Amino acid sequence: MWRNSARLCLDIGLALVLGGAIGNLIDRIAYGKVVDFLRFHAYGWSYPAFNVADSAITAGAALLIIDSFAAGKPAEKKG
Repeated sequence: MWRNSARLCLDIGLALVLGGAIGNLIDRIAYGKVVDFLRFHAYGWSYPAFNVADSAITAGAALLIIDSFAAGKPAEKKG
């Protein structure tokens, strides 16, 4: 991924998804379950509990979706 910096959004998105999946896998192996520790409440509403790995997967998936829309445009050639 480091060598192909033309699609940085794709590279970062894949790294976040992979890193989050590995983080959840480590929790699953070490504790037998994925430990969720962030939970937010606002105005009577409660957002589902999640962890940093879940956040990385979500952010990575969003970057992959953004990259898929940008992939149709031709890349500019350098020099």
